[in-house]
Amino acid sequence: MPKTQLQPPLAPVIPHTLEKHGHIRIDNYYWLNQKEDPKVIDYLNQENEYYRQATAHTKEFQNSLFEEMKARMKEDDESVPYFYNGYYYITRFEKGKDYPIHARKKGSLEAPEEILFDCNEMAKGHAYFNLAGLSISEDNIWASFGVDTVSRRQYVIQIKNLVTGEILPVRLENTTGGATWASDNKTLFYSRKDEQTLRADKIYKHKIGSDASEDVLVYFEKDETFDVSVYKSKSKKYIIINSNSTLTTEYQIVSSATPDAKFTMFQKRTRGLEYSISHFGEHFYIVTNKDKATNFKLMKTPEDKTSKDNWTDVIPHREEVLLEDIDIFKDYLVVSERFNGLNNIRIISWNGADEYYLPFDSETYTAYTTTNLDFDTELLRYSFQSLATPSSVIDFNMRTKEKNILKEQEVLGGTFDKNNYTEERLWATAQDGTKVPVSMVYRKGIRKDGTNPTLLYGYGSYGATMDCYFSSVRLTLLDRGFIYAIAHIRGGEDLGRQWYEDGKLLKKKNTFTDFIDCSQFLIEQGYTSAKHLYAEGGSAGGLLMGAVINMAPALYNGVIAQVPFVDVVTTMLDDTIPLTTGEYDEWGNPNVKKYYDYMLSYSPYDNVIKQEYPNMYVSTGLHDSQVQYWEPAKWVAKLRVLKTDNNQLYLDTNMDAGHGGASGRFEAIREIAKEYSFLLDLEGIKR
Repeated sequence: MPKTQLQPPLAPVIPHTLEKHGHIRIDNYYWLNQKEDPKVIDYLNQENEYYRQATAHTKEFQNSLFEEMKARMKEDDESVPYFYNGYYYITRFEKGKDYPIHARKKGSLEAPEEILFDCNEMAKGHAYFNLAGLSISEDNIWASFGVDTVSRRQYVIQIKNLVTGEILPVRLENTTGGATWASDNKTLFYSRKDEQTLRADKIYKHKIGSDASEDVLVYFEKDETFDVSVYKSKSKKYIIINSNSTLTTEYQIVSSATPDAKFTMFQKRTRGLEYSISHFGEHFYIVTNKDKATNFKLMKTPEDKTSKDNWTDVIPHREEVLLEDIDIFKDYLVVSERFNGLNNIRIISWNGADEYYLPFDSETYTAYTTTNLDFDTELLRYSFQSLATPSSVIDFNMRTKEKNILKEQEVLGGTFDKNNYTEERLWATAQDGTKVPVSMVYRKGIRKDGTNPTLLYGYGSYGATMDCYFSSVRLTLLDRGFIYAIAHIRGGEDLGRQWYEDGKLLKKKNTFTDFIDCSQFLIEQGYTSAKHLYAEGGSAGGLLMGAVINMAPALYNGVIAQVPFVDVVTTMLDDTIPLTTGEYDEWGNPNVKKYYDYMLSYSPYDNVIKQEYPNMYVSTGLHDSQVQYWEPAKWVAKLRVLKTDNNQLYLDTNMDAGHGGASGRFEAIREIAKEYSFLLDLEGIKR
């Protein structure tokens, strides 16, 4: 069918009245949240069919893009082995297979391989498969693991005997997937979710050989704004329960050797007090914002006196430096910090003899410590990458300062050379004068004449930092003349904790205006123009996309919105929806009028108006537990009716997946090929 004759589906209008604080909203597409209604599935299928037909002319190109991206990947790849409790653990992929194989070798890398889990076999018969939370008992006999075959992040935990290979019949349902073994090698602690809201609210204790119905409820978190998790300290001495909300944390501990004893409170929750704990020797080390330490500081306390009155400073608070995390070794303390938006790794010897930072000579890089399970070692394992430098895993000797690159990500095909690309970090000026960093990568030789197609990515929520990372898939755009850029906007924690505080609650609009200002900056500097600028964001970044195109639609030729959180007010008023109550400290509680009014002023779905909008590709998953599929579905339905242009508007629903998209590593690339073909088609790039 020729493109001109193709008509998009129009969702039936069924007005639904919503009232709050004396204010009435009419939602014409509220009915789309009835997943069990065949009419809803029919509408989503119609949208999928429209997308397929409207993009049929790019189908061959999509396939060739997929093959090109796949050809750069090392199919028979494996992780750098790490040593833990007598075994080397390895995750590897085999050629042509979608899923990982988890294996181990006893004592030496030359020892025979013992396959723990072949996820390719386990995934057979499932459209979606994910194994998570692999946990091994201290005697190396038992492995607990979580499996999700729906993509709703509700995992079934099972237990495998690694000596006999038998998987026990017991199934621990509706969990987070994570679990931790006590030192008796028969007690397993795990967290379970509320059936409806999917909030992790309970910690249970399971004993090997017993039925799931006999599991003991250890802790129930009554406060709906908190989630709970359970883990074991690196020292293996303590089992730790963490209760966590946006602004407040609380820990309880019990000796791993006595798992049936009562948990004791580490430090009772105090609203606004955030802390995390690490055990070493006779002390706990605490990363905390206590005493108005906005960017966090490091404190310590004796293990038998854990309340905050006993905490003393180890590294005091610094206004300019965000203290993100620590790794403790027998002779060294490693501190992960962020200064001026960039990662730093600081190494301090406990005896005071040495203190230094690892040297990084880029402004568009990411460096972070990885798997460091051993106290008694001089080796720190960390990872480094930049927008043009493939990811590498490095063992660094903290005493001799020698580094050993264990692995660098291979880019196959023989054509990649990082020297062909330019990386830059620039600073855009926001409306209120704030300087906002923008990281960029592009092929050398571009001209600043406004003609370069540019993809600008943003997120800007939950204090999540958008660090620069390497992507072999992204080369598909760069090698066709695209600039790729990341806007490090407020609402993330890229420039410290205040950067986050200035982009949430009643300051949320800073996130959106920062992104718009970064977009205008790229245009003013001649990198691109509105005719060639594209924007991309997913989840809360999809909210960003929705807000930005309502506010400044003429700035962009096209927008990619993945699993977008766009119906902010309705979702935040519904406390039965997963994640809602835990988000009040992020977005505000709309049951309070000032937050309701402010949310309503930017909520993308509520602010769609009659105007021209950019070309748009919107993707979602039917089983998404974080942003329900109906948010993008309703948004697209409303845009179809109100937009005054003839630009493309596609809703692409994966009927088998959830928030993370497809589960196989190649299926995930197919989804990226769809997005890239959308962009390249708009640029008239056909090959």
